[in-house]
Amino acid sequence: MDWDKLRIFHAVADAGSLTHAGDTLHLSQSAVSRQVRALEESLNTTLFHRHARGLILTEQGELLFDATSSMLKRSDAATARIRDSEEEVFGELRVTTTTGFGSLWLAPRLPKLYEKYPDLNIDLMLEERLLDLPMREADVAIRMKEPSQADLIRKRLMHIRMRLYASPEYLQTHGAPQTMDDMYAHRLICQNPRSAQVGAGLNLVQELMTFDIRSTLTVNNYFGVLQAVISNLGIGVLPDYIIEDFPSIVRVLPDVESNEVPVFLAYPEELRQSKRIAAFRDFVQEEIFAHRQQMKAKQLD
Repeated sequence: MDWDKLRIFHAVADAGSLTHAGDTLHLSQSAVSRQVRALEESLNTTLFHRHARGLILTEQGELLFDATSSMLKRSDAATARIRDSEEEVFGELRVTTTTGFGSLWLAPRLPKLYEKYPDLNIDLMLEERLLDLPMREADVAIRMKEPSQADLIRKRLMHIRMRLYASPEYLQTHGAPQTMDDMYAHRLICQNPRSAQVGAGLNLVQELMTFDIRSTLTVNNYFGVLQAVISNLGIGVLPDYIIEDFPSIVRVLPDVESNEVPVFLAYPEELRQSKRIAAFRDFVQEEIFAHRQQMKAKQLD
């Protein structure tokens, strides 16, 4: 099969339209249509159902689209390795992590990385779903559990715990609970037990929900929980790493916390020599070290 025809087919399947695919490929609609028709003839099959609203893949088209997706990802990986043979760190680096860690811890520290590598382009993908690194859905991941795939390089960065926090203004107005029974008089702010989150955090939330708590606010990510806490709305369940950047919030009920949650950095074996990966890995490790030192200093105060 001709690679150019496969590339054009993939663009059409991805766009669902000959016109949109042509815009992406800088080809006319008729040229795109001819290439798709020629590919169908060479395979002696129909790849698309055509209707007024666009194009839908047939069963055979779905099979071919899966194959071309894998081919393009491998091609991207090869391109990345070629680029990484250069001396300088530049180009795109696709980083995935959770919404909470990415927005509350990683993003505020990225200016330091850009300062050192101004030609680096980072695509930061924040979601709870685990992207497939070997299939190149992302280049590097920071995950709240050890990756299960065997063909990944992984490094344990640190561990975190979920704890209870409130703003000084809230505590001044409502008082600080001394026991869990006192939580009846307070509003609990936490992730919804039905939302995607780390198991240790979910277990803590479920345990807290067994107590008689009069009022709750559930949010589907820790960024929303934090905003509610600093807005003096109640007592929130938050990861302990936020203390470094939000030192004014106060921990309450210090005996209440989740089990440890390991934090891992992982990337595909094929990107072992990537200078962009190395630059990002070293940056994260340096920031983790600084974070640990600050936490130790805070404990000694």
